[in-house]
Amino acid sequence: MTTPDLAGFAALLADRTRAGFCLALLDGRAWTVSELARHSGVAASTATEHVHRLVAGGIAVEHRQGRHRYVRIRDEETAALIEAMAQAAPKIRVPVRGLADDRRGKALAYARTCYDHLAGALGVTLARAMTEHGFVTWTDGPALTKPGAAWLTDLGVVLPAPSRRPPLRGCLDWTERVEHLGGAIGAALCAYAKADGWVTPIGTGRALAVTERGRAVLGPWGAIP
Repeated sequence: MTTPDLAGFAALLADRTRAGFCLALLDGRAWTVSELARHSGVAASTATEHVHRLVAGGIAVEHRQGRHRYVRIRDEETAALIEAMAQAAPKIRVPVRGLADDRRGKALAYARTCYDHLAGALGVTLARAMTEHGFVTWTDGPALTKPGAAWLTDLGVVLPAPSRRPPLRGCLDWTERVEHLGGAIGAALCAYAKADGWVTPIGTGRALAVTERGRAVLGPWGAIP
């Protein structure tokens, strides 16, 4: 007989450094331990210890390439769980060290990646617009309609082949507090938005800026916040 070790799982996120690692890894990229250490302002040895715990606990996975050790969130389900927990968690005030910090915070709330799909006000507005135009239904969770498939194809998005990953899934947005769209189709849309220049990264974090091309493509559909 087995039982979920909920207390053990919760303990993995009970440390602010490990929690910070998880939030950083929500950008969907693989990070080196050194990058995570610099991001959180801890020693490399401390970061290594925390990464060991996240990997052993099943939150993160790692792989080695040459002398580098890369870490990333285990899968989309884990990313969605962390995003939902961030939404539910009480908010604490973080000192703003200047105008750059304030701009980064606003940019992150406006548009960002959540693992491999679009989030923030942009992701939520896009999900709402697709629903209003009949491209997505929510009868039993989000599902792409035939007009929705045609719309994405017309935009240039290549719809993913069926797989074990859900085509669409709702992911609770921690800044907007409503759902944006994840899943294989959400990932394909995000990847195309980056490749075709609808959005561009801001710095090295998760924040995105919507380009003029992005506004021209999505604006007529009411998908720009």
